[in-house]
Amino acid sequence: MRDLKRRNANVLAIHELRDVGMEVFTPMTQMIMTIGGRRQRRDVPVVQDLLFVHDTKEAIDPFVARYPNLQYRYLFGKTKDEPMTVRDDEMARFIYAVDHTEAPIYYKPGEITGAMYGKKVRIVGGMLDQYEGQLLSVKGMRKRRLIVELPGLISAAVEVEPDFVQIIK
Repeated sequence: MRDLKRRNANVLAIHELRDVGMEVFTPMTQMIMTIGGRRQRRDVPVVQDLLFVHDTKEAIDPFVARYPNLQYRYLFGKTKDEPMTVRDDEMARFIYAVDHTEAPIYYKPGEITGAMYGKKVRIVGGMLDQYEGQLLSVKGMRKRRLIVELPGLISAAVEVEPDFVQIIK
């Protein structure tokens, strides 16, 4: 979904939907903002208008009608009848990986170039046991990071322990 409020708004759609008991996720990062003349650290969305809601269209429709800043997100070139969806297992995998690492690095579509994709690996042990993907390959980076993607939406590079990395040929 899309939340068209500004990222520095006091109440975002994620807060309103969580308050009514819906399962909602948006990748967040911390930012220092000046509010009322005072500098504060706040959690703000990484991508301003990206919001994932886990519910049926019928349950979400009343909120879309009530809040003009909340909209469905549609795939480019598709009909307006079907909002964009993400498979449950892909979303759960992404949320788990992002929530269980200290400082994920987020990338918007197109920011990760072909040269940044490193070796194909499988994680054996640790928090991300049995995750498969590719390592992030950036010159000068000392930590190993696994790329976890929601294709066409967002990617995250999460730190993994080198002892748990198994290279797949």
